[in-house]
Amino acid sequence: MLVDAVGQQNVSPPAGADRILTIPNLLSMIRLAGVPLFLYLLLGPQADGWALALLMLSGFTDWADGKLARLLNQMSRFGALLDPFVDRLYVITTLIAFVLRDIIPWWVAAILIGRDLILALTLPIYRRRSLPPPEVIYLGKAATFALMFALPLVLAAQGDWAIASIAHAWGYALLVWGTVLYVWTAGIYIAKAVGVARTVPRSGP
Repeated sequence: MLVDAVGQQNVSPPAGADRILTIPNLLSMIRLAGVPLFLYLLLGPQADGWALALLMLSGFTDWADGKLARLLNQMSRFGALLDPFVDRLYVITTLIAFVLRDIIPWWVAAILIGRDLILALTLPIYRRRSLPPPEVIYLGKAATFALMFALPLVLAAQGDWAIASIAHAWGYALLVWGTVLYVWTAGIYIAKAVGVARTVPRSGP
């Protein structure tokens, strides 16, 4: 998700967009403040209902801050960095908590987190050639979309409510599908980076 998120920032904020105190950035900072609370709810009292509500609220504010940034013309460089960072933090926190709760196998989290770490190593290839990060491919968006829906559904499956069985089926199906696509797109991004490294000369020392 790291490369997918970086790729989504290829549309740079307007010149002079150095503002920090904007409504979209405030929403992102509120989401950031909710990360330790989310982790406590999952691992402390295991209040899965409240944790699920917080995770869904985070997803809504993630959508809202992007919409408001464009609507209010409040795009900023700070927001372009903060928003994907908070997204990644929620995903990593959720995966680690799920492993500690035995909700998902450890190797699933290792694949998803490890994939981002490996692709992060390819970003300097583009920077050294003064190139933007690779554009997000359709499969990358599909993988992220599947995982963003899978994690709340997997959490919802842990409750005693009526939708638990449906959430279990859909959540784990989307988790498997999203993980497969995630690994597949990693291979595509790596192949692109290798191609750039071989064919494009460095722009500086």
